[in-house]
Amino acid sequence: MNATPGAATRLDGRVAVVTGAGRSLGQAYALALAEAGAAVVVNDLDGSTADATTELIRSSGGRAATVVAPVGTAETAQQLVDTAVGEFGRLDVMVANAGALRDRVLWKMSDEEFDLVISSHLRGAFTCGRAAAVAMRERGGGGRILLIGSPAGQFGSFGQTNYAAAKAGLVAMARTWSLELARDNITVNTVIPTALSPMTATIPAYAQVYEEFLQGHPIPATYRREHALGSPADVAPLVVWLASEAAAGVTGQAIGLGGDRLTLYSHPDVLRTLDQDGGWSPETIDGAWHGGLDHQAQHSGPRPAREEA
Repeated sequence: MNATPGAATRLDGRVAVVTGAGRSLGQAYALALAEAGAAVVVNDLDGSTADATTELIRSSGGRAATVVAPVGTAETAQQLVDTAVGEFGRLDVMVANAGALRDRVLWKMSDEEFDLVISSHLRGAFTCGRAAAVAMRERGGGGRILLIGSPAGQFGSFGQTNYAAAKAGLVAMARTWSLELARDNITVNTVIPTALSPMTATIPAYAQVYEEFLQGHPIPATYRREHALGSPADVAPLVVWLASEAAAGVTGQAIGLGGDRLTLYSHPDVLRTLDQDGGWSPETIDGAWHGGLDHQAQHSGPRPAREEA
């Protein structure tokens, strides 16, 4: 029997949790998963926005439940899993999206600003991923864990020591989990979204296009392609696809989507190796560097700022 078009990307009967789903990208993920047929546990720190997302899903004929709690603790993670199982009978998809921002250059960043961002983004994804993995392994039948990264974690980002470190950590965590959970048929991937949002509005190069976007104007093609910037809804198809049976063989990947551009990111790789009989000295390292390694070194410096929630 031939599958009907789009059947492999349907999520009927599946249950998903989306953290930070009250607004922007998180809300777009929750709405798209529900539209594809999944029941959704909507989590956010802000109860009013979480309830609004839940109501949007229900008013469109979908199933949703709300959990108002900050991510980071094992207790919140377990509450999300318990709600999915208690309300809808199972858990198939965990989307760890929530996190806070506290931007500041290194020499001005406080311990509290660093810890909050690491706790919400990195620890929040860890606790939610762990709770989801336990539930999925106990039930059997596989599952999907999606961590939400950022170009900041791929390239670095001025003034975002905490955020960039957390997002880079998520990619490494996803690759590790993809190895550990492979025998359980649980795939783990990192989504790298880029979209117009309140955060991009703070970037001078994108402030005007964001205001025009809010007024209903189309996003110019140059932004949608060269800058990979579209609406939050433009990113959601990647989340749906990775959550679906169509992506059953995809794991350990970092995949970006924004505007019209889909991006597959590389894993870190060795650029070149050199061997020196008897080992290396500072002088021989200097000679090797200026003798050719410097031409292979990868660029590090200012890049176009791109945003995700």
